[in-house]
This record gives sequence, C-alpha cells and structure tokens, in this order.
Amino acid sequence: MRHYEIVFLVHPDQSEQVGGMVERYTKAIEEDGGKVHRLEDWGRRQLAYAINNVHKAHYVLMNVECTAKALAEMEDNFRYNDAVIRNMVIRRDEAVTGQSEMLKAEESRNERRERRERPESNEGESADGEDSRDSADE
Repeated sequence: MRHYEIVFLVHPDQSEQVGGMVERYTKAIEEDGGKVHRLEDWGRRQLAYAINNVHKAHYVLMNVECTAKALAEMEDNFRYNDAVIRNMVIRRDEAVTGQSEMLKAEESRNERRERRERPESNEGESADGEDSRDSADE
C-alpha cells in the first residue's frame, strides 16, 4: 500500500455534507485495509480565484495509506460528486501524521489574537487609573 495526501474542496453551500463525505471516504479506505493517518477539516476559506463563480470553499486534508483500488474509488467519488469542486492527490514516500503548516499557522494566529486581546483589557484598566491620578494632581 502507498501513502497519499488528499485535499478536496467542497462547494460552500454543501458544507454540512462534509462530515458525511469524510466518514464515507474513511470507511471505504479502512474497509479495503488502508488507514487514515491524518484528517484535518480546515473549514471555509477564500479561494485564490473563482471556480465556477464560487469564491469560497470548504477545505479538507487527508493523509492516507491505501491500495490503488481504494484510491481509484475515491477519485471516482470526487469526479461524480457535484459538491466537490476541486481535488488533489499527491503520492507521498511516508505517512504524515503531524499537523499541517496551515493548521499550525491558524493556531498561532489564534494564540496571538488571544494574547493581544488580554493585555488590551488590562492596559485599558490601568490607563483609566492613570488618567484619574493625572486629573487629581491638577
């Protein structure tokens, strides 16, 4: 069995179907003796360019180990499913199990946002206190 990295984009109007689609693809791979090493749902994101007048899509990343038969079945599902607007399958030399760079960047962005919001609330309180002292000195 070979290792593959699969990314597929789902039409934003069909985002609620993503869970079922992932479950179906995972089941097909595992029934054929394969294994899903990594599964990431990146959610809705802006596309770099419009595809069929659609500007956003729901992104899903899967790193799998499967047979050629299971991969062909998945590609057929992508091809005939109108909800999937794009897909990409890349053969890998080994299984990738760590977080993707996309998910790491998003988590670090969220952490920075949280850190930025916390000090602002503390600074706002101390700034008000300083202002009251300045006015008391005058």
